[in-house]
This record gives sequence, structure tokens and C-alpha cells, in this order.
Amino acid sequence: MMITISEELRQAVNESKTKLVHLVDPETNAEYVVLPVEKLAAILKESYDDGPLTFEEQQWLLVQAGIRAGWDDPEMDVYNEMDPRRGNESAAR
Repeated sequence: MMITISEELRQAVNESKTKLVHLVDPETNAEYVVLPVEKLAAILKESYDDGPLTFEEQQWLLVQAGIRAGWDDPEMDVYNEMDPRRGNESAAR
């Protein structure tokens, strides 16, 4: 959505030079900041990466999904004991 700024806001932006222009909605007291598109683009470029996930990011997401699914529940340890790749750990018990 694009709107045209008022003369008052245009003047404030022009006078602000490098400072941000702060706005307050008188009905809600919500505060806003006006900044040039170039500054927003620089902020987004620095803090946002929409590239492919790294292996570490994928692994972290998988761990989080497992935790949400209850895989860290101690009652699930029985499945670790049944894992044939773990050798005879369960036989020692």
C-alpha cells in the first residue's frame, strides 16, 4: 500500500536529515517511524536471509520438531534400547 505524505510529514522528513521521523497515532498512541526505502533495504539485507537453509539450520529445525513431537520424553528411551545400531547396551541392563 502506498499513500502520499502530508506537507507536514514531508517537511519533517526533509529537516530530519539522518534522524528518523517518529509519528504517533493520536487514537491508539501507537508509535511509528518513517525511514527512507534505502535504509529499510539495508536493514533487511543485513538481518534477513531467504537463501537455502544451512545443514546446521536444518538440523536445529529437526531437533525442535522432535522435541515438539515428544521424542525427548524419557518414556521414549525404550525405542533407543531397541535400536540394533546401538549394540548390546540394553542387554547390560
